[in-house]
Amino acid sequence: MKIIVTGASGAIGKELVKALEARKYEVIQASRKNSQYQLDITKPASIDAFFEQVGPFDALASVAGSAYWGPFQQFTDEQLYAGIHDKLVGQINLVRKGLKYIRDGGSFTLVSGILADEPVPGSVDYAIANAGLHGFVLAAALELPRSVRINVVSPGLTDNTVDVNGPNMPGHTPVSVHRVINAYIRSIDGGVHGQIIRVY
Repeated sequence: MKIIVTGASGAIGKELVKALEARKYEVIQASRKNSQYQLDITKPASIDAFFEQVGPFDALASVAGSAYWGPFQQFTDEQLYAGIHDKLVGQINLVRKGLKYIRDGGSFTLVSGILADEPVPGSVDYAIANAGLHGFVLAAALELPRSVRINVVSPGLTDNTVDVNGPNMPGHTPVSVHRVINAYIRSIDGGVHGQIIRVY
C-alpha cells in the first residue's frame, strides 16, 4: 500500500511515518521543509505539482496545517484567514485534488484537534479551522466516489508536544501520541468512513 503522509516532519508526523513503515507500507513523506517531497498546502499549485510527481496512491494521512494563535479582539484580516487558508482549505484541497490520483477504495485521513470542542483563550482561529474540518468530512463522506473513504483525527494535547503547546492549553491532560497514531491506523486500515475520531 502506498501512503502519503503530509506534515511528515512534525511531532506527530514523524511518529506516524515510523508506525506505517513498521507495517511495511510504502510511505511518501511530504511537508514544507525537511521531507522527501516539498509541499505547501496553502498553495494549490504546490499541491498539483506534488500529486503529479507522486502519482497514484492508496491513502493520504494529513498531519499538516496551522492557524493563528492570539486574542480574538486583536485579529487582523490576515490573522483571521490564516487558519482558514492553511489548516482548513489546505486540507480540503488535498482531498479535492487528490481524488484524481487516489485508487478505488482508498482513504483520506485529515487532522483537526480538540480546540473544535474544548477551546481555550486565544484559540479562535484553530477552533474555526478544526470545526470546519469536522463539517467537511461529514459532508464529503456522502459524496466521495469509487468507495473512497474519508475521516478526520481530532487529537488532544499530545505528550510529545507538551513543552511547546502545553502553556497555551491550561488544564488539558496530555494524551499519548501512540493513541493518536492508532487513530490514523484505524482510519486507514479499519474500514471506517465519515468519522470524527476523537483522541482526548
